[in-house]
Amino acid sequence: MNDNNPIFTLQFALLCLSGFLFFGSFNMIIPELPAYLDNMGGGEYKGLIIALFTVTAGLSRPFSGKLADKVGRIPVMVVGALVSGIAALIYPFVTSIIGFFALRFFHGFSTGFKPTGTSAYVADIVPAARRGEAMGILGFFSSLGMASGPAIGSFIAANLSLQVMFYSSSGFAILSVIILLGMKESLKNRERLSASHFYVKPDEVFEPRVVAPSLMMMLSVFSFGAILTTIPDLSDELGFSNRGLFFTVFTIASLLVRIVAGKASDKYGRIPVLRIGSMILLAAMLLLANTESQIMFIISGAAFGFGVGICSPTIFAWTIDLSNEAHRGRGIATMYIALEIGIGMGAFLSGLIYQNDLSNLSLVYYISASTVLFGLIYLYSNPVKKLALASKVE
Repeated sequence: MNDNNPIFTLQFALLCLSGFLFFGSFNMIIPELPAYLDNMGGGEYKGLIIALFTVTAGLSRPFSGKLADKVGRIPVMVVGALVSGIAALIYPFVTSIIGFFALRFFHGFSTGFKPTGTSAYVADIVPAARRGEAMGILGFFSSLGMASGPAIGSFIAANLSLQVMFYSSSGFAILSVIILLGMKESLKNRERLSASHFYVKPDEVFEPRVVAPSLMMMLSVFSFGAILTTIPDLSDELGFSNRGLFFTVFTIASLLVRIVAGKASDKYGRIPVLRIGSMILLAAMLLLANTESQIMFIISGAAFGFGVGICSPTIFAWTIDLSNEAHRGRGIATMYIALEIGIGMGAFLSGLIYQNDLSNLSLVYYISASTVLFGLIYLYSNPVKKLALASKVE
């Protein structure tokens, strides 16, 4: 593929729009779920809200990766978006804690499928030397959905009802599916779906070529799991009426740097750019651990957004660089499994430490900062230095 070919084609534009709607869909309900669980009497289990979601997503990655490589990218994306739409319709009818967590477990299949197919699709249609830029643009629209989703969801919940919020979430997901159905499949030599595609061999679960970016993803998103679990309560404590404000601030900040960071990683290499992003993430978590005012809260959210906006497209592009072309779905799925492990661990451990006691929040954020620090140290280690050439696309 010619490296001068345009990135923003009609198919890429449709993919970005679908991603915006999908991420807006399942992020729309996140700020309201802790209070929703409180009303059921399950406040002490808040860490499981995100953790269970990520467990299912992680378990489904080997299947979505194989299906993306064999059956097609679009069918995998459709399944993910459709699950999100169905799950959102069911939430208003769930009245027990067990039912709630069973639904969260089911809902996790959405992110186990949709992003895997999306990343593989991008790798198919954009020039190799512009992957970072493409992932930055795609991340821009996905993050726009993540930014607007919580704000829209909290607004609807406050001014209409939780039921309307859940139905709106479902509507976003269904629109995402409709867009996907109008797109062209990018996988060549597709196979007809069969039972054998659901049998995943041990060597099809893990792609060893992408260990380095996968480890960095796991260490960098641990803090995100902690934030998803605890920020709504900290928002209430600091007097914010909209629990989604932090998510909006950090995501808008990430929008401002994603495309630039992606292009920079194409030009200067994935590792140097990733080091800068990790340093900013570390500073953000240390600032959040010491937050006592609304201004510090907003600044820490913006810093976190800058760090995520730099690290995310860089790690995605690095993963694609190192993946075998015939097994891109597997390589991307491996990285996503690491992502789910990181977010799940961050959410679960932060919930255990937090225990609905605001005095424990500083410890949660210091531990999150330490995982980012480990990642930063790893980026300066000899094994990663040997991958420096592989991190640049020739």
